[in-house]
Amino acid sequence: MDDVVTAPTDPYDYPRHWEADVVLSDGGTVHLRPIVPDDAEKLLAFHGRMSERTRYLRYFGPYPRIPPRDLERFTTVDHRDRVALVAQLGDDIVAVGRFDRLGSRDVAEVAFVVEDAHQGRGLGSILLEHLAAAARETGLHGFVAEVLAENGQMVRVFRDAGYSISRAMEDGVLHLEFAIDPTERSVEVARAREQAAEARSVHNLLHPRSIAVIGASTDHAKVGHAALRNLLYADFAGPVYPVNAEHRSVSGVRAYASVLDIPDEVDLAVVAVPSSGVEDVLDDCLAKGVKALVIVSSGFAETGPDGAELQRRLSAEARAHGMRVVGPNALGVINTDPAVRMNATLAPAPPSRGRTGFFCQSGALGIAILAAATERGLGLSTFVSAGNRADLSGNDVLQYWETDPSTDVVLLYLESFGNPRKFARLARRLGRTKPIVAVKSGRHAVRPGLAATSVSVDDTSVQALFEQAGVIRVESLAQLFDTALLLEYQPLPPGPRVAVVGNSSALGMLAADAALANGLHLACDPVDVGPAAEPEAFAEAVSEAVRRSDVDALVAVFVPPVAIPGTAYARALREAVAGVAKPVVSTFLAVEGVPAELAVTGPDGVAGRGSIPSYPSPERAALALARAARYQRWRNAPQGSVVRPEGIAADQARLLVEEWLGAAQQRVLTDAETLRLLYCYGISVVPYKVVSDMHSAVTAAEELGYPVVLKTTSERMRHRTDLVGVRLDLDGPASVRGGYSALHELSGVDEVYVQRMAPRGVSCVIGLQDDPSFGTLVSFGVSGVVSDLLGDRAYRAVPLTDVDVADIVLAPKAAPLLTGYRGAEPADLKALQDLVLRVATLAEDLPEVRSLALEPVLASAEGAFVSSAKTTLGAPPSRGDTGPRRLR
Repeated sequence: MDDVVTAPTDPYDYPRHWEADVVLSDGGTVHLRPIVPDDAEKLLAFHGRMSERTRYLRYFGPYPRIPPRDLERFTTVDHRDRVALVAQLGDDIVAVGRFDRLGSRDVAEVAFVVEDAHQGRGLGSILLEHLAAAARETGLHGFVAEVLAENGQMVRVFRDAGYSISRAMEDGVLHLEFAIDPTERSVEVARAREQAAEARSVHNLLHPRSIAVIGASTDHAKVGHAALRNLLYADFAGPVYPVNAEHRSVSGVRAYASVLDIPDEVDLAVVAVPSSGVEDVLDDCLAKGVKALVIVSSGFAETGPDGAELQRRLSAEARAHGMRVVGPNALGVINTDPAVRMNATLAPAPPSRGRTGFFCQSGALGIAILAAATERGLGLSTFVSAGNRADLSGNDVLQYWETDPSTDVVLLYLESFGNPRKFARLARRLGRTKPIVAVKSGRHAVRPGLAATSVSVDDTSVQALFEQAGVIRVESLAQLFDTALLLEYQPLPPGPRVAVVGNSSALGMLAADAALANGLHLACDPVDVGPAAEPEAFAEAVSEAVRRSDVDALVAVFVPPVAIPGTAYARALREAVAGVAKPVVSTFLAVEGVPAELAVTGPDGVAGRGSIPSYPSPERAALALARAARYQRWRNAPQGSVVRPEGIAADQARLLVEEWLGAAQQRVLTDAETLRLLYCYGISVVPYKVVSDMHSAVTAAEELGYPVVLKTTSERMRHRTDLVGVRLDLDGPASVRGGYSALHELSGVDEVYVQRMAPRGVSCVIGLQDDPSFGTLVSFGVSGVVSDLLGDRAYRAVPLTDVDVADIVLAPKAAPLLTGYRGAEPADLKALQDLVLRVATLAEDLPEVRSLALEPVLASAEGAFVSSAKTTLGAPPSRGDTGPRRLR
């Protein structure tokens, strides 16, 4: 059950986390917050702007004015039994939603109204989501609503929200009732709307009809000059308006003293003025109705606390006035669509048209990225450099690329995460249709400019996040481009079987070794046509190999002979594989990228699908191919579903955790408490007793049944890998006495555990590892000093699907020990998977469980037996991707 918020006596004292910036269905933004008495004048103005029909539908009568008594009641609420949220755009209230508890029941009456000019933007749905979340916090479980039957728009808001609604009609009024606990359908609806709204906001940014360059300069050394020049050189499809108070024209284009002086609408403003002047520019843009800002100016969070505060104010004001912001300290954005032709960056040479989207955070590195893409022949559809990422983030762009028909591949250069849980959710969904390739830097430090909008994520968590989401992780920009070239121009390999064809046996063996080292399989021995082979012979060998039914991909390696130009062989290779739906990579002429002879060009003369990428070495070609094969395997695997095992008492566990934790920040549970908690999730520990003398040890052993194991309670020796603190297979009173004496002498501690001996098996460890920003990770591995030293653990983020559960058990390198290694009897994997699933379910239900270790877990053919468990409780971490829709 959610914590119940205590009602404040001060009407100005509301839960601050109820405030939120939200994206509307048309891509604009508003600010949501609880109402306060000072809103009286704004509420009157809002009421006055509504049409008579809107007032009639809301109040069931004319209601032309709000009487003073009603005005006080509407604006003075207790934020518990009576809650009202306002949607504010600039200084104006544009929508109001409220609920009032019905007596002492856990049900409230809900209602909302949206100003006529802002109806159809999704405000009603957003208000309902946020009101429901606030109501759950205050202990409510249901809403009722009275709606005129003719108010079809309001009825649709309730009907389409995803709740199970009961309805009754009387005298033209619909009476609706529904529970407000999230359902699978309501979460699905909210996330679909979130995707559409955030994608639309990025679409507005990347498809402006007009652009103003504020700070456009006649000085060639200033960024304002570069921003204007690059827009003009790219031949932007719409009008470009320089804004410069000192000159009538800049670069031959008429200039305006202020954005307010521009006679036409402005969709996008590129801001290139000093940071001290950005707030004034922002005010003008707000008044002008600009939809989005790209701020290339520096001097914000990267400079220290004062700059960070300026950046925070800038972002908050822009969102409150309906605008999205890229930056500050950004390189800018590019859209190569021929209908847009926008280079709103400081990079002078935009890339060619392609089907790859690129997001990066570093502005300085962005210029190098664009240059490298051009050099290698990688075309881009869109490019976004977010700089300090005060507002627009990589998650927003992922939402856009998911439904962008012009983008097939997504590249990310990430230094940090703003909302890691949301990234995991979006990437996992997007990755099912479009490959995502990512470089994650910043493992040990984050740039000051990003620190204000970043959370620290351990690299183990990043790796688990990427693996679950199918993200192709690479270690460098060179590897990023290697993989992108393959994905951009070639199909995905249907399997891991590779053929190698070339005119050099040495290069062929290098390619074969690299393929095997990266998990690919050789379909046949490398084919060497010899250094003197003619282009036709080379092409024939390639054609024969690539068309074999047992070949999924081809690596062509080539050293140019002296007598015949290499271009002839390149054309022969391209023609030999034309129309083959299998990927082909090459090490050709020592060229990196897509040389003209290997390119398949379209009507615009730009390389397109079917072009063959060339790599400087066979190793790089094989590595790119292996990454594509692993991604295809992930994409073809079942998605799985989140399932709950039977026999779980979640409510009872919740009450226990609340009782044990109380007001403490952290608490280690006793053994007895851990047993009670695990029992709620159907997890049992092999029976044991704690004794403090030799006689009690013998008595306990006889009660438990021989054979038994004795374990010291000393934490220092309890889990030593050499088992110095453990005595196994004690089968009688004498051996128990001897074992007790030895442990007592070793540790000096009277207490020992006497435990029934579990069936012999492979010793494993299952745990929960908390990442305060990302969430909880489930870990699994085989116990042992070698596994510990090598870090041979697998990690998955909760919630786990049934596919995740099956994968994590077989993911460690030592996992073959569980499946019958060297003739051993296989362990009961289903029992082990069930145990992992129960631990994962506990983690998702109880975020207060900050760590849990089941160690050892003995896995054998007879089942999975937990010998010991330790649990730590703590204040639950913030979950950035839960609750109603909101911007970071």
